[in-house]
Amino acid sequence: MDHRLYFVLGDIAANTFVGALIGSLAGFMVSTSWNMNVAMLVLMLLGMLIAGFLSLLIGPLFGAMEVMVPVMLTGMVSGMVVGMWAAMTPLSGTTAALIGAVCGFVTIVAVWIVNNSVRGKTTIDASGESHD
Repeated sequence: MDHRLYFVLGDIAANTFVGALIGSLAGFMVSTSWNMNVAMLVLMLLGMLIAGFLSLLIGPLFGAMEVMVPVMLTGMVSGMVVGMWAAMTPLSGTTAALIGAVCGFVTIVAVWIVNNSVRGKTTIDASGESHD
């Protein structure tokens, strides 16, 4: 993952946007009459599919592989969380979008932490290039 500000902000914006979009969709689709497990599975799959399509649109701006995996993970997580939450209690569209956006932000932070721990210690020079 690139450490330049443009790409960092792009990752955050893309995941927050996709999380909010999937969250609001989940909030509108699921009612309290749904079984919580069914809602989780259906919205997890639907969230990944929609996020996969959106990653094709966002990828050229911020890097295809750098966007695809975190955005699809965000779609899965926000679909699962908001879907299960909406099956337990009614959610407004704004609340569902906010929960989805928080899921997107938490997901990209988790991906950055895991990526940095896997890559090990790196140094970044003034041009933004990383060196092991």
